[in-house]
Amino acid sequence: MKIVVMDGHALDPGDLGWQGFEALGEFEYYDRTPPQLILPRMAGAGAVLVNKTPITAATLAACPDLRYIGVLATGYNVVDTAAAAARGIPVCNVPDYGTEAVAQFTFALLLELCHRVGDHSWGVHGGEWCQKTDFCYWNTPQRELAGLTFGVVGYGRIGRAAARIARAFGMKVLAYGPHLAPGPLEDGTAAVTLEELFAAADVVSLHCPLTAQNAGMIDRKAIAAMKPGVLLLNTARGPLVNEADLAAALKSGRVAGAALDVVSAEPIRADNPLLGAPNCILTPHMAWGAKAARQRLMDTAVENLRSFLAGRTVNAVNL
Repeated sequence: MKIVVMDGHALDPGDLGWQGFEALGEFEYYDRTPPQLILPRMAGAGAVLVNKTPITAATLAACPDLRYIGVLATGYNVVDTAAAAARGIPVCNVPDYGTEAVAQFTFALLLELCHRVGDHSWGVHGGEWCQKTDFCYWNTPQRELAGLTFGVVGYGRIGRAAARIARAFGMKVLAYGPHLAPGPLEDGTAAVTLEELFAAADVVSLHCPLTAQNAGMIDRKAIAAMKPGVLLLNTARGPLVNEADLAAALKSGRVAGAALDVVSAEPIRADNPLLGAPNCILTPHMAWGAKAARQRLMDTAVENLRSFLAGRTVNAVNL
């Protein structure tokens, strides 16, 4: 089988290797694939591996040899899964590789909002501390997490891992999920309605998949329902947030701080309203990027294809 990786650079910028796929067939690798090269590069392929390269119904119709699509991620919205299913082509993702990495990064963002460690370090290196009279100083409010309420929107693997860390910091945890019945959960979290979570949480952290129903869910109305001075975290999907509404809330102080690893269009556009918004930390969709997490992703993606070739499809999202 001809196996083509369409856009492998994000997964492996040079520190992993593709030997697992090379052992399974005729292998072609591309760092990135622009739209005009999608069809030429997929020609004759029995299996393609994609991260952000779109696979549309029209593309599938033009690739009669295609038997398998592997997504080098958990999210699979880049593939027309219904069209693939109609052709009997499984779309297989990697559902659980970055749980710990993303949960850890969520708290890196939260702690940076609470302490601005990076800003203070730059100040010290720039000579600011040398000029002080006292032995200590801080330029931003310092926040303690113990006793605060951490609200998790989306209580899947990553949401549960983030909740575990929050409890270790002494925080009370509330969770909302469309399939959670309100009430106490076994891990000590309280499942609540979304309205109850917004009203009570000092920190709102997004861990839900993007759907047609929740796109733009963090908008002016939702922010008005939150506690004044709330902190907002998003390590899930950028389009969950109405960025103009969040920027306005940051400017007014209604939201005391926000830290987002994802935005609505990536790479971020120069006119994104969050650029320059006060008390807003933006990182470049890197929460998943720990090497250990990326190695798990690679290993699972290889195993997905190996299983398919052996006649046993695993992690299929459409069949």
